[in-house]
Amino acid sequence: MQKKYIELKSNNFTLLVLYLNNQNIDLIDQSLYKKTQECPKFFKNAPVIVNVSKLCNTVNWKKIQEIIISHGFFVVGVSGCQDSILKKNIIDSGLPILSERKKNKSNFVANFFINSTKNKKKEIFNKVEKTHIIDIPVRSGQKIYAKHADLIVINNVSAGAELVADGNIHIYGIVRGRVLAGANGDTSRKIFCTGLFAELVSISGEYWLSDQIPSEFIGKSAQIYLKNKFLTINSLS
Repeated sequence: MQKKYIELKSNNFTLLVLYLNNQNIDLIDQSLYKKTQECPKFFKNAPVIVNVSKLCNTVNWKKIQEIIISHGFFVVGVSGCQDSILKKNIIDSGLPILSERKKNKSNFVANFFINSTKNKKKEIFNKVEKTHIIDIPVRSGQKIYAKHADLIVINNVSAGAELVADGNIHIYGIVRGRVLAGANGDTSRKIFCTGLFAELVSISGEYWLSDQIPSEFIGKSAQIYLKNKFLTINSLS
């Protein structure tokens, strides 16, 4: 049997999408600085897709790209580009133009969005595969994705680690990383944990950074869910 030295396969990744709603370079620079200072560890070396749907062809794309990189992001592609001149400038800079699927409006706010793969058919929410169970520590830099399934972690989750599930996420240990449930847009999903120190928690794109989690729940057992489209947290005890 011939050995395969390379393979090309499709996969799903959770990426940030940076929406540029103004083409003023100074404002973009200031806004990026302010945003990255809110949670430096989370945004450091983060891959991003840049949405340029609100930029015109007169914008200095090279300068904008340099500013984004200077704040520690890795630009992996550009979306939302309809202008042929701007598109050529982007391609000449070495970046691909990406097409977008229809988005759920409950994505990352404040110009940062979680780009989750969504199926237009609502039946996908009811498709549940075997629950993923992890019984070893999840280390910094590790990313675990439970597609169409719940994710159960029976151990600790280190800072810099990432848990993503289309279903619910249960963590029976201390969690210091990022936890994203309902990644396919299902707003009924929940996060359950026994020691909450997370860098970020998210349900169907609605999110809290660490400093937005109510202080009385830090280090405690909690459940996090959406109520009337807003993140809500309650004690498990």
